Amino acid sequence: MTAATTSPVIGLVGLGAMGMGSARAMLEAGLDVIGCDISPAACQAFEAAGGRTVASPLELAAECQVVVLVVVNADQVEQVLFGAQGEGGLAERLAPGSLVIQCATVAPSFARDLETRLNGMQLELLDAPISGGAVKARSGELSVMSSGSEAAYVKAKRVLAAMAANVYRLGDCAGPGSSVKLVNQHLAGVHIAAAAEAMALGMSMGIDPDTLYDVITHSAGNSWMFENRVPHILKGDYTPLSAVDIFVKDLNIVHSTGRELKLAMPVAGSALQQFTAASGAGFGREDDSAVIKVYQRLGSFSLPAANDEGAQ
Repeated sequence: MTAATTSPVIGLVGLGAMGMGSARAMLEAGLDVIGCDISPAACQAFEAAGGRTVASPLELAAECQVVVLVVVNADQVEQVLFGAQGEGGLAERLAPGSLVIQCATVAPSFARDLETRLNGMQLELLDAPISGGAVKARSGELSVMSSGSEAAYVKAKRVLAAMAANVYRLGDCAGPGSSVKLVNQHLAGVHIAAAAEAMALGMSMGIDPDTLYDVITHSAGNSWMFENRVPHILKGDYTPLSAVDIFVKDLNIVHSTGRELKLAMPVAGSALQQFTAASGAGFGREDDSAVIKVYQRLGSFSLPAANDEGAQ
């Protein structure tokens, strides 16, 4: 069989909400997946779903030809691939010709540098940030904003088919994938902050929040983030599906990239300040819709309380 049809052994590092969903979707697509996470509970959950796990990313090198990184940030990518404080990492142990699929939101400059470093070790990189949330990860319906060499795409074919409903090929080298993801995160962060501010405005004027949600989702002011995140507020349930601190990180990358380009980004900067304020107030690990609590603390309205039906 050709490389495109042979099923490789997949190592997936990062069994959080998105990584776990993608790992299970791959299993159900018939792929041989080995998971790895620092959380024993996450590893146990993946094993209960029929997957295999290892205790350290280094252990993946002996079996895996493809490694998927669904970690939080560039620092974690660096640690997994190259080790901490000069210690060896996974990259130096992978067989030549192996593929790294990097799914975290990182600066485009980091993605380009990573490709150069991995190519120097005879490894391929697919710059492949993902979007769609935990639900679409679980169903294998993510959007993948990708860029890389033709060889990387050939090796990634079966993995991408199991993970995603939409795979956007944006360039033949690393960088464009991460660039488009930054545009997405800019909009996502701004829309969540705007949705929180709009709901705060409505509730401050005495409008019933459920009624307000119904009207806006059937009107021109609606957005995907308003429709998706405001129900968390209505239920008083801030269980983190995507946390406040994720947008502190991502909007900081957006803002830093704007500075590199000498492009003023005041709207992104305003949203970043709101998420930073929410994190500083102790809501960093709550769902990103908890940014509304900043407005509540400064205003005179009450937020809906948690209820048994809404709690996850």
